[in-house]
Amino acid sequence: MQVFWFIPTHGDSRYLGTAEGARQIGHDYFKQIAVAADSLGYEGVLLPTGRTCEDPWVVAASLIPVTRRLKFLVAVRPGLHQPGLAARMAATFDRLSGGRLLINLVTGGDQAELEGDGVYLDHAARYEQSAEFIRIWREVIARSHEGQSLDFDGQHIQVKGAKLLFPSVQRPYPPVYFGGSSEPAHDLAAEQVDAYLTWGEPPAEVAKKIADVRARAAKHGRTLRFGIRLHVIVRESDSRAWEAAEDLISRVKDETVVNAQAAFARMDSVGQRRMAALHAKGVKRTRADLEISPNLWAGVGLVRGGAGTALVGDPHTVAERMQEYAAAGIDTFVLSGYPHLEEAYRFAELVFPLLPLALRDKLHGGPVFGEAVGNSYVPRAVVPHTALHAANSLAPDAARAASQS
Repeated sequence: MQVFWFIPTHGDSRYLGTAEGARQIGHDYFKQIAVAADSLGYEGVLLPTGRTCEDPWVVAASLIPVTRRLKFLVAVRPGLHQPGLAARMAATFDRLSGGRLLINLVTGGDQAELEGDGVYLDHAARYEQSAEFIRIWREVIARSHEGQSLDFDGQHIQVKGAKLLFPSVQRPYPPVYFGGSSEPAHDLAAEQVDAYLTWGEPPAEVAKKIADVRARAAKHGRTLRFGIRLHVIVRESDSRAWEAAEDLISRVKDETVVNAQAAFARMDSVGQRRMAALHAKGVKRTRADLEISPNLWAGVGLVRGGAGTALVGDPHTVAERMQEYAAAGIDTFVLSGYPHLEEAYRFAELVFPLLPLALRDKLHGGPVFGEAVGNSYVPRAVVPHTALHAANSLAPDAARAASQS
């Protein structure tokens, strides 16, 4: 299991759909989140892409020197990037970061945004272009380790003598992640990428996607890893977590929801349509309306495009839901929460101790202590609330000492 966090280059706030409680977005804030994620033990961070975001390559590159282990999942965009240039960018980033680059292949689903960037292909043609793009990208980097070049004559992209002089650190190339819910997307994932990402649908639906992509990959003699993109709202109790979820959308106006849903409806992304379908067109906002699966809440998708669901609950409940996805085949969790700085700490402090032992050992560089107790000793382990509750009935003095930590 891998756990990633998120750099909110499109903005951050305490309340969705409003400027109330909004954060000043800039390098200082991105750096705070990246350093927190790196220090806490998250495997990597996802940087979003699109016209509403700061450029992910520039932001990610600026965060290399302030982090040590953190990996960066950064987008390449067929039609916006040419594969040879994207390969040079990737190889350079990988070398400068010491092998910490991950690639997010993004085909795009907003026709208006794509046309603004000069891409006029329809949905099917974009996937054809993406398949050619990533094949060239992979081959150019892989061949650079042997000093070889590539000729490719495709329907959408042609290159002659494409070559890199300076190869990547990772061999044969930095791992490629990709998400999409359409038939062409599943075919592309099965044939070419290293990890398939899905947005946070109910576990049964995610299992169906994984089974389909896995079966298609098997026909090519390939295996993939699988990841999921989710928000998280975790608190010390279920009731407090659900209160936080409802508070997150408490300032959004119905008009804002309607306008956002209208914009999403114009997109040709199958995944976005699946997200929109999860919350009954966004006009109802009670817990009963938006809890689409146990502890899976679709409230974020009322106004946010892309990933629109969150795991909501106490630490044990959230950890159990993550294990359900893991049982379905998910090994990478790309998470986020509002605001992202505080929630990175909250999730790590509350949920990391409950994750599988191998992952817990990997997350922290050393033991985690609380504040020194009585000026004489430090607590040696995090005491989960359930264990502390049991200790109260058995050893009052020990329980009191533990509670002070």
